[in-house]
Amino acid sequence: MYENTEFTLSRDCEAIQIPSGHKTTVPAGTQGVITQSLGGSYTIATYQGLARIAENDLDALGLQKPQAQETPKSARTDGEVSEEEVWNQLRQCYDPEIPVNIVDLGLVYDCRLIKKEDGGTRVEVKMTLTAPGCGMGPVIATDVKTKVESIPNVKSADIEVVFDPVWDRSMMSDAAKLQLGMW
Repeated sequence: MYENTEFTLSRDCEAIQIPSGHKTTVPAGTQGVITQSLGGSYTIATYQGLARIAENDLDALGLQKPQAQETPKSARTDGEVSEEEVWNQLRQCYDPEIPVNIVDLGLVYDCRLIKKEDGGTRVEVKMTLTAPGCGMGPVIATDVKTKVESIPNVKSADIEVVFDPVWDRSMMSDAAKLQLGMW
């Protein structure tokens, strides 16, 4: 939505450097361009390099939070969680350098829903990264955890980043390959 939008920060803004994953503060007055706006986070390019900005800091970029799209709520009234709900949330998680969700990138290896004795559901996700040394791994895993735990009746989400098997391009969906020009 905001890709290729130029900005000048109106205030200091917390960010996460890409690809190191280190927290930083981008100072007020910094000029840059938004390179990606997906899944509620924004990748910006400045003289400091690439960084990820959270949606709640859009005002610093001089932008407004986009209107939430009306999506049919699939919250079940029986206290259950559907696997489809979890996969839909996983599709809202993006690598900040690649404009394809982590499911279509082939980064999610396993997703299990475990009914808890005290009610609710625990979700276990095994996922990987496009590169083992990626500093954004903890950031992406936290994004996954937050989005999965936002599903009604999910009591907890355990996200495990694994590197066996090692990710390669053959794990991407055909749609992802097409979108990235790798077809």
